[in-house]
Formats: sequence, structure tokens, C-alpha cells
Amino acid sequence: MNKLIAAFSALTIVSLATITLAVSANTADPKPAGVEVKIDNFTFTPAELHVKVGTEVTWVNKDDIPHNVISEDKSFKSKVMDTDEKFTFTASSPGTYTYFCGIHPKMRGRLVVE
Repeated sequence: MNKLIAAFSALTIVSLATITLAVSANTADPKPAGVEVKIDNFTFTPAELHVKVGTEVTWVNKDDIPHNVISEDKSFKSKVMDTDEKFTFTASSPGTYTYFCGIHPKMRGRLVVE
């Protein structure tokens, strides 16, 4: 009986330690969820996006013609994207990034990283 209680106690301690480690791993500096900017009808939607540092921002070209994404300060620049192609940028520094389509410069957007 004492061996059974000792084994149960040891199992309980190991289980609690495992749960504690798993919870700690999941709550320590969680990575922000990724977000998407849709390119369609010569617009970026949303036109202004606020994200936390570390967020992956993905632009998806849903238009029938090619577009690209270029930040004014050259922090990021995509290749020319055809329909359904994507470009991803990880926002690693706080700041405001104004961007545009190099093919259609009147297309503009803003990424605010906090």
C-alpha cells in the first residue's frame, strides 16, 4: 500500500511539473498572430494597420494585375506579385511605415508597429 501511495505521489509531482512547464512555455513572450493585407481593386485593405512588434504582416494580391509593396524608408520591398501571390514582412522595430505600390504609386498604405 505504501509503495502504491509513493508511486501515485511521484506520478502526481511529475504531472504537475510537466503542466507547469507547458503553461510557462505557452505564456512566455507569445508571438503575435500574423495579419493579412489584401491588395484588390488598386487598394490595400486595411489601408492602415496597427500591429505589435514581432507580427508577421502578409500582403496578398487578389487583383487581376501585378502589384508590389515598397516601404518609403526601404525597410521592406516585395517582388512584383501576380494574382494570389504573397509577400510577408516581420515587423521587428516600432515605428510607422508608409508603403506604396511601385507600379501604381497612388496605391498607398500605412503600417504602425507598436
